Amino acid sequence: MMSRERKKAAAAGLHEKLQILRSITHSRALSDTSIILDSSEYIKELKQKVVRLKQEIACEEAGALNHNSSPTTVTVETLGHGFVVSVFSDKSCPGLLVSILEAFDELGLSVLEATASCADTFRLEAVGGESQVENVDEHVVKQAVLRAVRNCSEGGRQQDE
Repeated sequence: MMSRERKKAAAAGLHEKLQILRSITHSRALSDTSIILDSSEYIKELKQKVVRLKQEIACEEAGALNHNSSPTTVTVETLGHGFVVSVFSDKSCPGLLVSILEAFDELGLSVLEATASCADTFRLEAVGGESQVENVDEHVVKQAVLRAVRNCSEGGRQQDE
C-alpha cells in the first residue's frame, strides 16, 4: 500500500501534468475531467486540420499540373461562429475582390474585418461572421472562393483573347 506522502506526490504530479495539458490545448476548464474532454476535442480538431491540409496539398499539386491557371491558395479556418479566409494569387485580375465578396454574400457571410492587396499579386485576409445559410462550413466557403477566383480569371482570359 502507498503511503500518504507518495499518494499526495503522485496527485500533485498528475495535477501539474493536467495543468500543462490545459495550457497546451488553451482550455479554460477547471476540473480534471473537463480538461481531458477539452483536450480530446482539441486533438479531434488537429486531426481535421491535418486532413484539410493534406487535401489542400493534393489540390495544389493537381493545380500545378494545370499550367493555364495561375496558382491560387485559399485557406479557410473556423473562428468561433465565423471564418478566417486567406486568399493568395500570383496574378490579380480586375473585379476579383468584388467577385469574392459576392461569394461571401451568397453564403450569407458578413465581412467583419478584411485586408486586401490587388497590385501585381492578389492577397485577401478576411474575417467573416456567422453564416445566415444552413450547412456552411470551411469546405463550402473555400469552394465558393475558388469558384469566384476561377470565374474572374476565366473572364479576364476571355477579354485578353
